[in-house]
Amino acid sequence: MGYILGIDQSTQGTKAILTDENGRMVGRADRPHRQIINSQGWVSHDLEEIYQSVIASAKDVVERTGICKEDICAVGISNQRETTAIWNRQGQPLNLAVVWQCARAKEIAHQKKAYGEQIEKKTGLPLSPYFPAAKMAWLLQNTEDLPDTAEICLGTIDSWLIYRLTNGEQWKTDYSNASRTQLFDLHTLQWSEEICRIFDIPVECLPTVCDSNSLFGMTDLDGLLPNKVPIHSAMGDSHAALFGQGCHSCGMIKTTYGTGSSIMMNTGENCIASRHGLATSLAWGIDGKVNYVLEGNINYTGAVITWLKDDLQLIQSPGETEAAAKAANPQDRTVLVPAFSGLSAPYWNDEAKGMLYGMTRTTGRNEIIRAALDSIVLQIQAVLDAMNKDSGLTIQELGADGGPTQNGYLMQRQSDISQLTVAISDVEELSALGAAYLAGISVGLYEKEKLFAQRQKVRYTPKMPEEERQHKLKDWNRAVELLLR
Repeated sequence: MGYILGIDQSTQGTKAILTDENGRMVGRADRPHRQIINSQGWVSHDLEEIYQSVIASAKDVVERTGICKEDICAVGISNQRETTAIWNRQGQPLNLAVVWQCARAKEIAHQKKAYGEQIEKKTGLPLSPYFPAAKMAWLLQNTEDLPDTAEICLGTIDSWLIYRLTNGEQWKTDYSNASRTQLFDLHTLQWSEEICRIFDIPVECLPTVCDSNSLFGMTDLDGLLPNKVPIHSAMGDSHAALFGQGCHSCGMIKTTYGTGSSIMMNTGENCIASRHGLATSLAWGIDGKVNYVLEGNINYTGAVITWLKDDLQLIQSPGETEAAAKAANPQDRTVLVPAFSGLSAPYWNDEAKGMLYGMTRTTGRNEIIRAALDSIVLQIQAVLDAMNKDSGLTIQELGADGGPTQNGYLMQRQSDISQLTVAISDVEELSALGAAYLAGISVGLYEKEKLFAQRQKVRYTPKMPEEERQHKLKDWNRAVELLLR
């Protein structure tokens, strides 16, 4: 019997899964970690806490399933992207990690405005504090007692975990994560020394970039396993979900509903420069060949539901939102634009603030909850529109994954507004599963074609009258227009 351990280190916590020799998930364990938010609204994570959550979740899933530890063949890693870490060569954090949502580096990004076109042309990414380049520059400027440059490590969470899991023997990242840093040249497939100089980031502080199915090193998970096993995949979580969805061909598209959302279209070997507010990145590198993607990132999707629960206290659990949205007054046209930390794709406005638009005296709890769910759908639709324009490809089906896909109202609404079939993965843990699948394929445990042929999906098809759909789109666009004035 052989098993693959898939680790998904995400924004809210870490999940670990085990897949058996047939690719079926046989166990899952989750460990949360803190969201450290200061009075300025900066969002941070504790790197040591993240590492310990990885070890703890791996231990939990092994113990719960009762498998023989010797049967674990390999480890695959997916990670929250853009969250930026700094540590020393001894594997000690030098500062808290700057989370992808955090816009504290916006002044640095604004200072580089003159280089915006140059940066986007090389990296495929619009200049923004969302990406690690500005975050790394901020950490270098604001970390006390920095050691010499030769002792500093900068990277995304995958490279931090690989460093620690291999006891500092390997310091690597993969193409998908590198392409999201705003420091990586999509055309030469190397760190851009020119862009690094613009941000004052020494290239020697960055990890080695490898194929996503490379051997990233050997680990015993801090003594959990009796023998070291290979870490044989690493991908950003959205890329791992794209792989896990089976979107391996040009024109296939998926959206991950997480804290935020990544809408991603595989464009194959075509590196398409966006003209409509999207990012161009690498899907992955596998066996020496890279695939590109068009992507739109949204800061607040699942986090909008958390806002309803924790801040407004309108719900006690996310599961309440479906019934509340269905019970809302159908005549109410309230729109929520959740620009709590600016608007990301396809608008890219760091100064935008959140807004409830179109309320009347009868707007109440249910109507606000429905507006919150609809805001997820409408943000995603804006990205899909941009993708159609950039790629010239006709989207036939939208793959969907993540916890919020269990909300039937949300998924039907997405199908209605997008006028697409929405296909829900039969497994919620797509990022962890994608990482596990790629690792399993890499060590020869799985055959790719057989693995994906057995997958089942639930599908939603459009039902909303076109007139109602047009009202929804018109109200959203009007609200955004007012917000961006």
